[in-house]
Amino acid sequence: MIERLELKNFTVFTGLALDFSPKINVIIGENGTGKTQLLKAAYGLCAGAPLFKNKPDTSGDELEATLTAKLLRLFMPLDDKLGKMHRQGATDQAYLSARFAQGQKISATFFNNSKALAIQDRANYEQYLAEAVFIPTKEVLSFMKGFNSLYEKYGLSFDQAYQDICLLLDLPEVRPEILHEKSKWAMAEIEGICDGRFVFYGGGKVTFKTENAEYSANSMAEGFRKAGMLSRLLETGAIQPGVSGPLFWDEPESNLNPKLMKLLVQILLELSRNGQQIILATHDYVLLKWFDLLMDKGKDDHVRYHVLFKGSDGIESDSADSYQELNVNSIVETFGDLYDKEVERALGRPGA
Repeated sequence: MIERLELKNFTVFTGLALDFSPKINVIIGENGTGKTQLLKAAYGLCAGAPLFKNKPDTSGDELEATLTAKLLRLFMPLDDKLGKMHRQGATDQAYLSARFAQGQKISATFFNNSKALAIQDRANYEQYLAEAVFIPTKEVLSFMKGFNSLYEKYGLSFDQAYQDICLLLDLPEVRPEILHEKSKWAMAEIEGICDGRFVFYGGGKVTFKTENAEYSANSMAEGFRKAGMLSRLLETGAIQPGVSGPLFWDEPESNLNPKLMKLLVQILLELSRNGQQIILATHDYVLLKWFDLLMDKGKDDHVRYHVLFKGSDGIESDSADSYQELNVNSIVETFGDLYDKEVERALGRPGA
């Protein structure tokens, strides 16, 4: 679980510090305010977990090389140079820092001519072993077959989040006795709304099965494929409430029918109630409103909203436990504009 993220002179950020809820975090903001970059930076700083799991005695140099490679593959800067992620015009070094639930911390810096990150603080970082999951905006079931092999060999125009998710989706199913009860419930709900389930044969081959037939995954609606990704991540234990690291999800509403969003929010709330931290970025009012309507304080639900916006000092942020308390909220403002326009038309006002 990640508690705090700090970014200075990194990509679009002059100085940013966010304190995350241990449950659900919703990041909003106009295009170009750095929502995806924030998610990727936090996810990249979680990359030590799989490294230390496989090699507990990882050296400082190896950690720097791993985190550097992760950021380069996630952000794909021009000429594949780390320095290109240094904020344009900044004279001070770029700084990235994450603090985790048990006090573990990782901080690193770089300049515009740096070839690698310089670790400044790694307090008990090797003890943080909960692996994070990043679900990118585009679904991947339609192109999984052969993707991992191609990604390793060729310079594809996909960042590493896509390879990471393909690898997790291709894992075998966990044993039924290990599968969390809420994971089973969520998988059943997704199967019910899709009228079938996605089947993973390994090597990226995915089909969709109903009671009577089996189809190519590509023939299914993209919204169903996104729901199928979530179901599969639960099935493999990549997302395991109380065990796995943060779930980062970039625009879960993308190509999702609004009628599916209520179920999605219900699932995310249930996972958070059982120990799964969730950090997502959205542009969608329907998703935002379902969180507001379905959150149950009697079940100790907590949703923290973070808005990114362009201010006098670059990208600024504001956080609140209700989206209505945010000083800047482009989603709500746009919805309000539409509502006002509809009222004008209904009243027959000139220019409506």
